[in-house]
Amino acid sequence: MDKVPMTTGGFEGLKSELQTLKTNDRPAVIKAIAEAREHGDLSENAEYHAARDRQSFIEGRIAEIEDKISRADVIDVSKLSGKTVRFGATVTIADEETDEETTYQIVGEHEADIADGRLSVAAPIARALIGKSVGDSVEVVTPRGQKDYEIVKVKFK
Repeated sequence: MDKVPMTTGGFEGLKSELQTLKTNDRPAVIKAIAEAREHGDLSENAEYHAARDRQSFIEGRIAEIEDKISRADVIDVSKLSGKTVRFGATVTIADEETDEETTYQIVGEHEADIADGRLSVAAPIARALIGKSVGDSVEVVTPRGQKDYEIVKVKFK
């Protein structure tokens, strides 16, 4: 069983989602199944089948979250420092062709949200950045071809 790296915020988010699933969503779907059963013939009862599908999803998600929590390797980013890129770092990179700067925080896979600037540690850009320092150039092979970036800033917050 491999450890799953995640930030403190990501860990707390998983615990919160698990709590919501167990205390709100699971009881609500159980109630919906009971109500749908009262309507009679289950073979043609769309409400019943929809509620059962929802229950299956909720139970699967609970199992998935419990697995991630049990394997969590929680890294408190606020206690890290330095100029070398590693998990949890917030990295500003500049495209060497256009000089366009982009900032990403390298986080666990389940925390990733590119629109919010959180990049999965498994992403090609993150893998290329890890271990490098400010001023280093990195080559990233993307589906659109090779891109070159320069690391402008590394911080931990």
